[in-house]
Amino acid sequence: MMSAEPIWTRDEVLAATKGQAGASDDAWAATGVSIDSRTCRQGDLFVAITGENFDGHDFLADAFKAGAAAAITSRDSDQIDACGSPLIRVDDGLHALGNLGRAARDRTDAPVVAITGSVGKTGTKEAMAIALRSLGPTHATTGNLNNHIGVPLTLARMPRDVQFAVIELGMNHAGEISDLSKLARPNVGVITTIAAVHLEFFDHVAGIADAKAEIFDGMSQGGVAVLNRDNVYFAILAARAWARGLENVVGFGAHPEADVHLSACKLGDDGSDVTARLDDRIIRYRLNVPGRHWVQNSLAVLGTVSALGGDLDLAATALADLTPSKGRGARINVQMPDGLMTVIDDSYNASPASMRAAFAVLGNAKPKSGGRRIAVLGDMLELGDASAKLHIALAGDLEANKIDQVFCAGPDMAALNGVLPEAMRGAVAADSKALVPQVCSAVNAGDVVLVKGSLGSRMALIVDALCALEMNDGLEANHAV
Repeated sequence: MMSAEPIWTRDEVLAATKGQAGASDDAWAATGVSIDSRTCRQGDLFVAITGENFDGHDFLADAFKAGAAAAITSRDSDQIDACGSPLIRVDDGLHALGNLGRAARDRTDAPVVAITGSVGKTGTKEAMAIALRSLGPTHATTGNLNNHIGVPLTLARMPRDVQFAVIELGMNHAGEISDLSKLARPNVGVITTIAAVHLEFFDHVAGIADAKAEIFDGMSQGGVAVLNRDNVYFAILAARAWARGLENVVGFGAHPEADVHLSACKLGDDGSDVTARLDDRIIRYRLNVPGRHWVQNSLAVLGTVSALGGDLDLAATALADLTPSKGRGARINVQMPDGLMTVIDDSYNASPASMRAAFAVLGNAKPKSGGRRIAVLGDMLELGDASAKLHIALAGDLEANKIDQVFCAGPDMAALNGVLPEAMRGAVAADSKALVPQVCSAVNAGDVVLVKGSLGSRMALIVDALCALEMNDGLEANHAV
């Protein structure tokens, strides 16, 4: 969320970063913060960060050409080409960004909601932002900027007048969320679920639970933990929250002891009708995104709104505006010669839990005109030594959801293909690029095609190729939700 009003003045940036003004010492104000010259906007403060594969200083001129109000640099003004523009000199750009984020957090009285979890954190963040925006101005993480760069950037971009902030926290290794939580200092910490992801970096799933529990490290004793009551690690996470001194633990789910209890749910091809109970209150609402996992995470939203003292009816009603984004379940209708084919673009990430959730969505879909349910799957990455076994274990879920045909890209998905019934086997290829022609030649009008895999499996190539089937006829693909 960007503000048209200044969020940083020159003096505030100098104070936050302990930097030194450059040769151009005129007063200025920034309406946003950017670290990428390609998306830099008029009035942004550009922060030049030096990484392993890039150096933001190489793009200072581009940032000022795009309208940057000023830039933070770790080089002397005589070493760069933007000497006539407002500069603030610091020792390290990333450290300065962190200081900006810390200063933005210090100056706001808005409650901060932090969200993490093995799966569902980005979708829950989007749902949370929609619900809270119905109650007041809300600042939220853009996309999945949830790491050591994204979190301070999100905080640094926070306008002065927000009433709520929603910050997504991600990790691959132990210790990462602790640092992010201490920066964001959340009032409410949400853990969507604990599941088998990032096993390349953890010996067991319990280690993932410990790492996610680091979200409590930056919370004060008055904070609230919102936890998945249906997850087997609920008791462990709740104990960690209580030990940290948090004031309240709110459980959500279908478990009979859940504080936000799923009383009823009617799952449909285009969404769900949900009935939830909070104490003696009954909340009924509509989600226009299909899948029980969306229902589960919407309960976390209600638990958070309740903890913040917000209007539950208003927030629940607002959830009807939630739509799946590109790579995270967006539906695309592709006009084929004989009718529509539907592509479910879930190509951004994958884990065993999210795969099973996607299979359930596909299984609940209703192909038209004799169409089929087709799954096009790429390898799930970062699963360590258990990877092949976890891929093979998906076979039962594919059969249970009556998936007609499965196409597999990658060595681990090839292992899955080997245990599928012969009738379900579509094709198998070394990677997504090699699988493209086989998928495109197999699909027909009426089919519903799920495309899913980890980002590194590059399954978006197949989504693009399927959409291009329509473009070859001189038409344009249209997105549906």
